[in-house]
Order: sequence, then C-alpha cells, then structure tokens
Amino acid sequence: MLPDPRSTHPLGFWPDFIKGLPATQALCLVVAVVLTLLGTPWWPAALYSLLIGNLCALFINLGLRGISLYRVRRGHTAHEGWPNALTTGVVIVVSVLGGMLMGSRVGDLLLGHHTDWFNPNLHTWAVIFAISLLPSMAGTWLFRSRARLAAAQAEAEQALRHATEAKLRLLESQLEPHMLFNTLANLRALIGLDPPQAQHMLDRLIDYLRATLNASRSPAHPVSAEFARLQDYLALMQIRMGSRLTVEFELAPDDAALPMPPLLLQPLVENAIKHGLEPHRPGGLLRVSAHREDGLLRLRVEDSGAGLAAARPPEPGSGFGLTQIRERLATLHGAAAHFSLQPRDGGGTVAQIDLPITPT
Repeated sequence: MLPDPRSTHPLGFWPDFIKGLPATQALCLVVAVVLTLLGTPWWPAALYSLLIGNLCALFINLGLRGISLYRVRRGHTAHEGWPNALTTGVVIVVSVLGGMLMGSRVGDLLLGHHTDWFNPNLHTWAVIFAISLLPSMAGTWLFRSRARLAAAQAEAEQALRHATEAKLRLLESQLEPHMLFNTLANLRALIGLDPPQAQHMLDRLIDYLRATLNASRSPAHPVSAEFARLQDYLALMQIRMGSRLTVEFELAPDDAALPMPPLLLQPLVENAIKHGLEPHRPGGLLRVSAHREDGLLRLRVEDSGAGLAAARPPEPGSGFGLTQIRERLATLHGAAAHFSLQPRDGGGTVAQIDLPITPT
C-alpha cells in the first residue's frame, strides 16, 4: 500500500506499509499457486514468491514515498506530490528487478540452492519477471489511486474547515456591531430623557465592551462567562427600563464550565427585550437558564412579555439575530444542534438552544 506523502516523519512509512501487507501476501500466494500449477514444487514456489513479492512491495513503497516527500517539500500539495505515470513505472520496474535478485538470493540461502547469475536461463527469468511485474503494477496502481483519492479528500475537508471557520468569523463580526447598534440606539433615546442615567449607562457600556472584547474573539468559552456578559448587558437595560425589567439567571455550579460559542445568547436576550418586554406595558420577567439534559447543553431565554403574536417582523424568528443563531449552529454543529422559538405558558416567549456537549 502506498504511504501518505503528507507524513514527513520516517516512522510514518511503516503503518502505511503494514496496512498493505495482507493484499501483498494474497498476491504472493496467488503467484505461488500459478507456479505450482506450472510444475514447481509448492514449498519453493511459496517461499520465493513471498520473498520476491514482499521485497518488491517494500522497494516500490520506499521509492514512491521518497519521490512524493521530495515533491511535497518542494512546494507541491499532497495530492500533487504523487509521481507521474512514467516515474511510477520506472520505480516499479527497478523495484521488481531488485526484489527478484535479492529475493532469489535469500531463497537460495534458505534452501541451499545456488543460482548462476552469470549464465541464467533468460526464458525462465523473463517468466519470473513478468509474473512479478504484473501483480506489482496492478497492486501499485490500485493503492496509488486510493491514496491519491484519500489525499484529495483530505485537502477538500481541510478547505471546507477553513471556509466554515471563515464563515463563522464573519457571522460573529456581523453580530457584534448589531448588538452595539441596538445599545447605542437605546442610549441615544435616554440622553434626551435622563442625561444622568444616560451617563451611567454609557459607563456600564464601556465596562461591558471591555469585558466582551476578548471573549468574543474566542471560538468557545464557559457558560459562566456567557452569563457574566449577559449580566453586564442586562445591567444596561435595567438602567433604561427600571423596575419594568426583572432578571433571573439559573446555572448549576456543575454546568458552569461547559463550553459554548460566545455571544450565542445575546441576540435572544435582545429579542426578548425588544419584542417581548418593551412592547408589554407592565414589563416583566426575563429568565436565562442553562443545564445538562440527555447529553446536551440546554440553553433557554424566556420572557413574560407580549409573546410571539405581537412580535415584529410578522414571521417570528426571521430577524437578523435569530438568523445569525441558526447559521452559527449549522456551521458549528450541523444537525447535532437545535434551535426553537415557542410560546411560553402564561404568556411570553421561550427560545431554546440544544448543543452537543463537547470535551473541554
């Protein structure tokens, strides 16, 4: 079996070579059966076939690996590093000749025979060479094709991962200005109504942005960190809404260190205030909770506000923030994550996210 040219460690050759040993032994035994049918005793036929076949496979692998590593180190990709057809053919022919000579010599030593290398039977050696060459070529091209396909798939997967990461960074970069715009709009409204409160709100905004800056640049952070950022944000909202906004957080100590994407709950909290509690004259309760359930991290944001029927835009869940959440979940976890937006018993709305729990 051909090695993966992307592996530059010398020991990386042997696991790849060992994977191809069963197929090599099978080919050697097939050749031994053919020789036996042609009149060669079974034991010498099997011994010479195994020695020559395995040495041919070893030399072919070493030759192609050396060329592939050289090409990769010269700047070719793993997929492009494989030798071309002509080079591969030369390596096979040279390796088969070397395997024949060395394998025959070792077989002679084991069986006590002596081969006259200076006066060989050319017909016999031509037959042996053909019998050795054809399986070597067939096996090499089979494993070469499989290895090239594997290298191409690995490169495609790597490109997909890079594209996914870039898409996620873009989503996060869009989300942060969206949150800041909403907060500044609220601050602008408060300046005309209550300048001292606006000053206090601005101070809290500065503290919030300072605390959020590093967290928003990380791919994941603990649930406790997400809750801390939400507490900072809701402190800003309580300055503006006063007693109309009641906030509760529920997080068990055992679940505080579970990882989650940063700022994932921010748009849910913003929507709960903007579409649920602000239009509701008495205001109400905003509860944020997180806990484990059936191997998932269940995140909930619920409010006792106006409910989905009063939400704008008319189709609940179609706004910018919720679109960002769906795209981030799809990018990070695919079908393993789930988001739902449902009416709350007693009035209001419940937004829920189920995330697979990933090791820290």
